[in-house]
Amino acid sequence: MAGTSAAYDPARGSRQPTPTSRFPGDGESCRAALCSSSGPHAVSDSLSAQEYLARGWRVIATVRGAGRTQLHGLGEAAGERLTIERVDINAVAEVAALHERLAGTSVDLLFVNAGITNGDVSVMEVPTETFTDVMVTNALSPVRFVETFQDLVPPSGTIAVMSSRQGSLTMNTTAGYEVYRASKSALNQLMRSFAARHADDPRTLLLISPGWVNTELGGPGARLTVDQSVPGIVDTIEKRAGGSGIQFVDYLNQLLPW
Repeated sequence: MAGTSAAYDPARGSRQPTPTSRFPGDGESCRAALCSSSGPHAVSDSLSAQEYLARGWRVIATVRGAGRTQLHGLGEAAGERLTIERVDINAVAEVAALHERLAGTSVDLLFVNAGITNGDVSVMEVPTETFTDVMVTNALSPVRFVETFQDLVPPSGTIAVMSSRQGSLTMNTTAGYEVYRASKSALNQLMRSFAARHADDPRTLLLISPGWVNTELGGPGARLTVDQSVPGIVDTIEKRAGGSGIQFVDYLNQLLPW
């Protein structure tokens, strides 16, 4: 899988040939991941990158906006094994520009993590604009990102998208957080359509529930810490690698009902 790819040189603003490396780095071939996010996941995103770096991966991680994040702190220690790109996955032009910058790069894993919520507001009360924002961020944009960047993932690679057990139709027996639930159900449906349109694609396709995690999105009452969830997510992705079809699983590698 090693070969000639292109490395992005921020100082020169162009991509330069890099022998034997599929990813911006020191020329050594190793597993590489593109991790993109949108929403209040700053802590979990930095720890996901940290987990992959600790396992010897190279990581391209995306952030929104121009401010410094915890990912930038990781970059100081990881050196060339971590590349940070800026993109808002809801901005079509920004996504297209990132794809152009990464042209020629090959990654073993494309991992998309996007999620916002309007709180526990019923469909009778939610403003239409808010409903649309949640649906676009949680369902439409992640799948568009997958469609755009799938060409970076080789046949042996994995495409994973962060979902939620709240997206399960079968498991919805208590209601609550209706718009968030609907957005994750829509995400699952769109990814199943993606899988159906690529039925002969040998790549592993995963929808992953991280569990109820204590982040800005999950809230202070959540049962899991990020430190408990993230290693399980990464373990699950690695254990499922090489599998065919699309699977809906949780951070403990347990299958979830659609």
